[in-house]
Amino acid sequence: MRQKIVAGNWKMNLNLEEGKALLMEIIDANLNENCQIIVAPPFIHLSQFGTMLNQSRISLAAQNCHQQELGAFTGEVSASMLKSVGVECVILGHSERRSYFFEDSMSISYKVNQVLSQGMRPIYCCGETLMQRQENQHFEIIRSQIREGLFHLNEMELLNCVIAYEPVWAIGTGETASPAQAQEIHSFIRKTIAKDFGELVADNISILYGGSVKPDNAKELFNCPDIDGGLIGGASLNVDHFAAISHSF
Repeated sequence: MRQKIVAGNWKMNLNLEEGKALLMEIIDANLNENCQIIVAPPFIHLSQFGTMLNQSRISLAAQNCHQQELGAFTGEVSASMLKSVGVECVILGHSERRSYFFEDSMSISYKVNQVLSQGMRPIYCCGETLMQRQENQHFEIIRSQIREGLFHLNEMELLNCVIAYEPVWAIGTGETASPAQAQEIHSFIRKTIAKDFGELVADNISILYGGSVKPDNAKELFNCPDIDGGLIGGASLNVDHFAAISHSF
């Protein structure tokens, strides 16, 4: 059975001391033991958080990595560096990376390779803008992002990935795709995978919803048959909200 996952993406929030305080609250919180809990803080937190989480069931994630193994890439961080400080998962292709830093699915596919080569799990993000949805292009956009970013992998590599669907129009806006809209896309992603890799592979990949998940909408979203959890933004910075979301399955 595919994993249920609640992953908190802290984005560019909290200095180190603030982050350590929040992490301690999360470690001590009443979290759902029947799902995987992931926290993705800023890069500067990762080394200390790796030590703090060493004996914890909470997994540590990074928010990005570079597509090359090493070299003269000032300001960048490699997958092997992340692995060395205890990182287990890496968020790749988040809509903010695509929009603000002009990352495309092909370049992100190289990052996927680097993360897998270090024995970590990519959390590969895909999603459409409001204009793309209004112009009825969302299915083609999602299909293209999935195929370009992941379909070069073999079955075992793909099964080590997590996919996060994030409608760009619902991130940080307070808007949320309806459960029916979210389920429609999650089902489409699974069918897209099944077409090339078979039903067994498609049925065993966790697909997360990543568009303004909160305690008051998480249960309805997570009850959808193809939604396996959430990539949580703002609500992950509040321990009570984050814990409540984890109990929404």
